[in-house]
Amino acid sequence: MTSFMSPIKYEHEKMYLLDQTLLPGQEVYLEIQNKEDLWEAIYKLKVRGAPAIGVAAACGIYVCTRDMAAASFEEFCHAFHEVKEYLASARPTAVNLFWALNRMEAKLLSLKEKAKTETWERAQIHITQELKEEARKIYQEDVDSCYAMGKYGLSLLKPGMGILTHCNAGTIATAKYGTCLSPLYLGQEQGYHFKVFADETRPLLQGARLTSWELDKAGIDVTLICDNMASIVMKNGWIDAVVVGCDRMAANGDGANKIGTSGVAILAKEYGIPFYMFVPTSTIDLNTPAGKDIHIEQRKGEEVYKMWYEKPMAPEGVKTYNPAFDVTDAKYITAVITEKGIMYPPYDINLPKVFEV
Repeated sequence: MTSFMSPIKYEHEKMYLLDQTLLPGQEVYLEIQNKEDLWEAIYKLKVRGAPAIGVAAACGIYVCTRDMAAASFEEFCHAFHEVKEYLASARPTAVNLFWALNRMEAKLLSLKEKAKTETWERAQIHITQELKEEARKIYQEDVDSCYAMGKYGLSLLKPGMGILTHCNAGTIATAKYGTCLSPLYLGQEQGYHFKVFADETRPLLQGARLTSWELDKAGIDVTLICDNMASIVMKNGWIDAVVVGCDRMAANGDGANKIGTSGVAILAKEYGIPFYMFVPTSTIDLNTPAGKDIHIEQRKGEEVYKMWYEKPMAPEGVKTYNPAFDVTDAKYITAVITEKGIMYPPYDINLPKVFEV
């Protein structure tokens, strides 16, 4: 069986996050003790990947609020909401962050009437227990979701296929298994012998540092390539399918994912290669009509020319443009794989159906 590394641990009433900025050189877990620790971990990509961010947010807001000093339910809710809004500011594009925080707050608000039936001291104990259980459910639901996506995704693939992936949507981007890499792990266990090509994914190198690391660690045949080599490996006939994750999908099927994903999708269309986007239902935002309505996070230019080099690789002060994501138009997406099934175009009609399953 494949060995999986979890990016989020909760042991002995303490929360730990795998610091993915140190991979592949060091495997270090950071203890999250307060909202500032969690905000920094999310913003600085120590925890990353839409599902993992959601799970970390759910577990984290529980840890950050369980010992809050509050004199009443209303006071507790007010303080909880302030922590929630603070954490939500860490990454504006990944919808799972808001989804998880909103779900935890909704759970809290649902306990209002029950809290009236006992002293506030006892009520607060019960509330924190309920919030802890809700965070546990979110974690387990993500594990189950990723496994289901793996099974659906594997049904689209055949043994021996060449697979191209961009960024990292593997086990360390989720609670377990990954989204788009989940079928590769399940296929590995069933002897599919995929040949995977991982884009390095500049400027933060999630493909080089994370995807190639975790696939190699699992014994999967993986070849690391520069982002601008995607076209030639497709032209060589080495790629039979592209699998990628998603940080937010609009109601029309446009999908925001790590910068560079849309270029891979356009190339795949040109070469007649299916392009599969793996999207947990928690990542589908039916309140966002189209990709143009998705707010794209802009990050510091130092990531482009300085972060991974011993000395700057561009003139000091040069203007930079560093969007964290781009949007792949729905017309380039062959199928959307969710934990509830495989969705095909037209997405504006079929995506809402996934919530009816």
